[in-house]
Amino acid sequence: MAALFTGKVLMANRERDEVETEQELGRALENKVLLLYFGSGQCPRCRQFSPLLKDFFLRLTDEFYVERALQLVLVYVSRDETEEQQSAFLRSMPKRWLAVPFGDAFKRELELRFAVSEVPAVVVLKPNGEVIVGNAVEEIRRMGPACFRNWQEAAQLVDRNFLLAEDFDDWTGRSITDPIRRLKYKLDKETEAKNKERKEEGEDSS
Repeated sequence: MAALFTGKVLMANRERDEVETEQELGRALENKVLLLYFGSGQCPRCRQFSPLLKDFFLRLTDEFYVERALQLVLVYVSRDETEEQQSAFLRSMPKRWLAVPFGDAFKRELELRFAVSEVPAVVVLKPNGEVIVGNAVEEIRRMGPACFRNWQEAAQLVDRNFLLAEDFDDWTGRSITDPIRRLKYKLDKETEAKNKERKEEGEDSS
């Protein structure tokens, strides 16, 4: 995914921080579904949709709603007329969002590459940059956070929650036959105890 942004600069939605090196971008975008949100704080349709998108994003990434943030990243591609308008819009959006800097010609490149002709538009991409959904606005409106599972399956993400670190440590060195071996050991010990009990009863009777 970082290849899409090679040589580019993205702004983190906090204190005008920049995420500009390939290594930083790689960490930010690796193994995640990427949403490119083409919009404007002044567009009436965007003003209706943006709160829905904000809620959608928070319900998948904010610890208030989920135990661990899902593999999702959003980059805002602004059509705002001024930098102040873009900044004002972003201040009302989640801090995890990234944005193409105002006035960057890269915005036009993205519009042409993904054939964005009107806003709002949400392009959904796999980690390798392939398109999953050309414009997911209606899907997000209709399904809400439930549509992320479809994107996750299409993107073939490695599920970070499949095996937690403590579970991995606990299972290190075990095989899939381990529970069978432990059950057999338990049965053998029970048989051994019963045989010993019978033997002692026989000795007492003699």
